[in-house]
Amino acid sequence: MNSAGLLADSFGRVQEVVHEAVEGLTEDELAARIDPDANSIAWLVWHLTRIQDDHLAGAFDTDQLWDTDGWRDRFDLPFGKRATGYGQTSAQVAKVRVPAELLLGYYDAVHARTLDLVRPVTNADLERIVDAAWDPPVTLGVRLVSVIADDLQHAGQAAFVRGAVERR
Repeated sequence: MNSAGLLADSFGRVQEVVHEAVEGLTEDELAARIDPDANSIAWLVWHLTRIQDDHLAGAFDTDQLWDTDGWRDRFDLPFGKRATGYGQTSAQVAKVRVPAELLLGYYDAVHARTLDLVRPVTNADLERIVDAAWDPPVTLGVRLVSVIADDLQHAGQAAFVRGAVERR
């Protein structure tokens, strides 16, 4: 397996967990929180998708699907244009109430775009600096691993919340 195949497989594993966490749930179940300040499944999946959309667009110098494909308008959330969920308050987390179809539609669109972007990646591409604002500067490889790690953590959290919601 080459680096592009490894990346595609990794993002594919995220997709599996996201779908397992979301499919078949109602909007109320997706918005449920296991305590008043916990993140909901809807927020977790929206956030991990926003981060993936934002970070890959930046790393590959493309536009975010959030803007170009009208997802921001479809979600109609009361957040700023660039909001990704990072640093949001508990009250803001509660505002993410969407149906599973919308949540998975955006996720799957970002996932498909991600695969289009990572499939041609070579080992040499992984060394390209994509964010010089950090010390050391962030390479494409580091950025992609960071997104995968963050996605898997949040997808796992969403799966955990689903289990708690289903046991209620």
